[in-house]
Parts: sequence; structure tokens; C-alpha cells
Amino acid sequence: MPREKKTEIITLRVTPRTKAVIQARAKSVNKTVTDYLCLCGLGKEIVQVDGLDKVLSELKAQGRNLNQLTTLANMGKVKILRGDTLADKYGAICEQLRQLLREVT
Repeated sequence: MPREKKTEIITLRVTPRTKAVIQARAKSVNKTVTDYLCLCGLGKEIVQVDGLDKVLSELKAQGRNLNQLTTLANMGKVKILRGDTLADKYGAICEQLRQLLREVT
């Protein structure tokens, strides 16, 4: 699903203290000030999942390993027993993470 292009501008005047608080809160949830204010303004709950970046990094590494094994198996250099089960379980994990990301963003 392509992201809609942001073309509209909202100007807001705040005190330096309010600005600092907003910036700190946005930073605390790893969002830009724009994204933070948009989420707040739309009444959306901001959920932060700590450590998810490490999980995604590990999952990508495992995916690369799976692709390398698949390539070697197709070349006849290795034999993978129950490779379809492995691929199905990997796909299920990826789908669960996608669902989690949909719920928290």
C-alpha cells in the first residue's frame, strides 16, 4: 500500500517549554515531532515495542540463511530434509511480525 504524500502544512505557535516537552515525548517513543503530533491529533494510541529492531534484524539474517540453503539445495550441493516445513514456519513468523507492526503503527 503506497503512502499518501504529505502536502498540507499546519502552523502552530507554542511556548519554548511546550516545544521542549513535545520534542522530548516524541523522542521517547522514537517518533518525529510531526509523526508524534499527527498520531496524538488523530487520537491514536502510541505503542512502543522495545527490542523489535533486534528481532527484525535476526529474522532478516535467518531469511538470508534460508535463501542460501535453498540455492545450495537447488544446485544439488546440500539436501534439506523437511525444507517445506521450515519455510512454512518461517513464513508464519514473518506474518505474525507483520500483524504486530500493523497493530502498533
